[in-house]
Amino acid sequence: MRPGLAVAVGALTALALSACLGPAGSARVTGAEASGDGTLRIGLILDNTGRQGFLNAPQLAAAKLAVQEINAAGGHKGKPVVLLPETVGTDTAAQARGLVAAKADVVIGPTDSSRAPAAIDVLAKAKVTLISPANSAAGLSKYKSGGYYFRTSAAGVAQASVLAKLAKDGGARALAVMHEEGSYGQELAAAVTAAAQQAGLDPVVDAGFRPGRAQQAAAAVKAAAPDAVVLIAREDAQGAIAELNNAGLPGEKLILSDGAVNQYGSGLGARALDGARGILPGVFPAVDFQAQLVSVDPGLKDMTFAAETYDAVNLAAIAAAAAADDAGTSIAAELAAVSGGTTRHAHDAGPASAGPASARPPGGATACESYEECLGVIRAGKRPDYDGESGRVDFDSNGDVTEANYVLFSFGADNTAIMSGSETASSSVD
Repeated sequence: MRPGLAVAVGALTALALSACLGPAGSARVTGAEASGDGTLRIGLILDNTGRQGFLNAPQLAAAKLAVQEINAAGGHKGKPVVLLPETVGTDTAAQARGLVAAKADVVIGPTDSSRAPAAIDVLAKAKVTLISPANSAAGLSKYKSGGYYFRTSAAGVAQASVLAKLAKDGGARALAVMHEEGSYGQELAAAVTAAAQQAGLDPVVDAGFRPGRAQQAAAAVKAAAPDAVVLIAREDAQGAIAELNNAGLPGEKLILSDGAVNQYGSGLGARALDGARGILPGVFPAVDFQAQLVSVDPGLKDMTFAAETYDAVNLAAIAAAAAADDAGTSIAAELAAVSGGTTRHAHDAGPASAGPASARPPGGATACESYEECLGVIRAGKRPDYDGESGRVDFDSNGDVTEANYVLFSFGADNTAIMSGSETASSSVD
């Protein structure tokens, strides 16, 4: 996607969330009486520290840019939208409590999937909508948020069909999978195996390994004599690549998952990745959008998750406009509809639906690409379908995007990656 995203992905700890508890139910909020105070307040959870600290700046710049444009278009019901002062820290529950105390109606963040549940629990209880621009853990799709959690980034397993397609497009018939143990590796490996079968490939082996102990798995992959190998790893991707090379598998046979893509350079042996391919989620920001972000933060050097953050803020404001209310419940009730995704009209939603949500215009939606444009659609009595800088959103019943965009990369003899194309895949998690 953008320079530096490979490092970011490495920090997103995958979760086994099936046993997590939170506010009852994960069904979407279907409607609410207006209960806002007239001022739309947006908060940010910036949870990146240390080596990942660079991820905060693009999210902050994108949020500021979106709010500037929203206010230039008249704000919410004629009043300026307020972007609350930001803090940085890994205690997302504490940040969430602070934002509730500051009367936030919607919160954007966090980046790390492992820190999302703590924020969801606090915010959902307070009926504050949370939209993450970066969470990728598949388990979050079913986390019990009471319908207050959404994300503008795709679940990690959505990449499976793209990884299988890369293998097939390269002429492979027999495909091996080598995955790092843990929920990320196991879930994605299973999804890649299924996608390979659907694509008509023969998944000859799926070998798991622990970080620092990839030699045996690499030997099992070599013994299966595959035409291509999908490597699914995060923590020890570099070590796994080295072991695959040692086993006699050249770079041209390797396809790297998002967690394994990085600029390895001299960190690997000569030509270790020559001919390898990999993917990262998202879209490369348009030149105009990059220029706008730099105008907000002249020192900005990275664009990671900027498009997803920008779209999250715009969607929140458009949902508030559609509901004619700034309360978190009203925003949550309208987000799917204004994104062009799964909606429930008044006759489906039961007695909970009232007010603007139940008065949603019938029929198809009208595409729009900015807050100002979508506001015009609403004022014309039509339903907006916002498509933003990150592409189509179309939230499903889990609050997930239903279309995932990926940037393709090819590695050269120097073990560095260059962008070589793009792919789109369905990203819904059943």
